[in-house]
Amino acid sequence: MADLAKIVEDLSALTVLEAAELSKLLEEKWGVSAAAAVAVAAPGGAGAAAPAAEEKDEFDVILTGDGGQKINVIKEVRAITGLGLGEAKALVEGAPKAVKEGANKAEAEEIKKKLEAAGATVELK
Repeated sequence: MADLAKIVEDLSALTVLEAAELSKLLEEKWGVSAAAAVAVAAPGGAGAAAPAAEEKDEFDVILTGDGGQKINVIKEVRAITGLGLGEAKALVEGAPKAVKEGANKAEAEEIKKKLEAAGATVELK
């Protein structure tokens, strides 16, 4: 049991990206997916389990427009991304463009809220 406790402790220390990579490696190694395990674990309720298994955990924040507030949106894009003025301006003028890719749900919602407060129109994909 001490070895299992150590494994649990090590897994708890993983970042979200590391945990996702571990999941992919285990799926490849054993030829199964986490979605299949959920469906097998809940016989008769597989239809109810399917939407939960398909819930996204990574989102792309897409700037779709500046809403007539180009300067404010450029400032916010710079603050979020760390881009220089020229790169942020090009991103805003080239909309629709991704401001952040692979963000978790909370981070994506926060970025969306900040950009919308600056006047931008934003989508999460």
